[in-house]
Amino acid sequence: MPRKVDDFGDGGAFPEIHIAQYPLDMGKNRSAKPGLKILPVSVDAHGNVAYDAIVRQDENSNKIVYSQHKDIIPKILKNEEGEDDMDEDEELQKEIEQTTQETKAALEKVVKVRLSAAQPKNVPQHNSESKYIKYKPSQQSAAFNSGANERIIRMVEMPVDPLEPPKFKHKRVPRASGSPPVPVMHSPPRPVTVKDQQDWKILPCISNWKNPKGYTIPLDKRLATDGRGLQDVQINDNFAKLSEALYVAEQKAREAVAMRSKVQKEMMMKEKERKEQELRALAQKARSLRTGTAVAPPPSSMATPMDDMDTGGDYDTVRERQNDAPPKESREDREGRLKRDKVRDEWRRKRERERRLEAIARDRDRDISEKIALGGADVGNGKGGGEVMYDQRLFNQEKGLDSGFATDDQCQEPVGPNNSSCWERFNRGSYTTTLTRPLKRKPLTRA
Repeated sequence: MPRKVDDFGDGGAFPEIHIAQYPLDMGKNRSAKPGLKILPVSVDAHGNVAYDAIVRQDENSNKIVYSQHKDIIPKILKNEEGEDDMDEDEELQKEIEQTTQETKAALEKVVKVRLSAAQPKNVPQHNSESKYIKYKPSQQSAAFNSGANERIIRMVEMPVDPLEPPKFKHKRVPRASGSPPVPVMHSPPRPVTVKDQQDWKILPCISNWKNPKGYTIPLDKRLATDGRGLQDVQINDNFAKLSEALYVAEQKAREAVAMRSKVQKEMMMKEKERKEQELRALAQKARSLRTGTAVAPPPSSMATPMDDMDTGGDYDTVRERQNDAPPKESREDREGRLKRDKVRDEWRRKRERERRLEAIARDRDRDISEKIALGGADVGNGKGGGEVMYDQRLFNQEKGLDSGFATDDQCQEPVGPNNSSCWERFNRGSYTTTLTRPLKRKPLTRA
């Protein structure tokens, strides 16, 4: 293998040998350090030999190099090899978190310094760390720099007075001129026509309440100035739907009320007929018991079908009557009906008792004069044979028969109509009849 300059002699490179050849050291990098470029064997985290280290050296050390088989596998198929990727994801996550923390700390430090400097109550913190700088002066003679070859300088940040006014004044930069305005193209002026003048004519304001000068304004002009005819009135269809729905609901309600009242009237008529039938049967029974005769047969409405057949009626007529007759009620229906009748009678007796108690309480609290006027008091005329009732307000009074009762010149016997005294009218009959009896008037006749 030609490695040295002597191997080439005075000739050039050997093209049949496929290696890097440098005859007469032409093209060879002289700045590189001499020596063998042997890459040591390296292993990964799992102890496996990293064969891709040879492609990750030199300029590829800072680049992403895809040198493994898993680099060409799609991401959707990498779940099968999730265990290997998990370690890499953890390392990547740790690196991301570390970078985030460092960035956050740096930003907080900068923001804190800016905020503390902007707030006058807080004195800005100065960096007390000093820096040492070592330099060599350009003049190396003994006449300069005291003959020293090197110097070390300590750099310290100069303190700032917190109460010092700002050295610079912030001014707003004037806004740069933008694009010129868009030109508006106008058409040439046209002469105003009569129609345009009429369209632009604004009618004067006409009040509908005040007319101090008494002008006579035509009705069409007044309506034109009102402005009501400028817009078309649009009526929503829902109003018609609402009216129709209300009308239908009212008709249905009326029909329901009419049907309910009709059924109630029919029930009342049936109840009235049943009661009349019962009273008629009771009267017939009492009449027969009084006379001692046999009980009359029930009416035709209560007659049995066999009686109709015995009387010679037609069989078809009997069948029609059987079909028209109400169905026979069961035992449960009869018990329910009897129970309802019993409850109804109890409620009726209870209401009658309440009415009697109210009437008794009302008569008990009524004044004696009202009782006499209404005929509810026994005045002792001998008909009732009861005890004479007196007005309790007449007792324990200062005036009376013992105190003179009246003067001598006064008439002690009041005179009523037709020169009859009150005592005569009182003794003639019941006092209530004279109070409540209407006057007899002659009927009016035509002459």
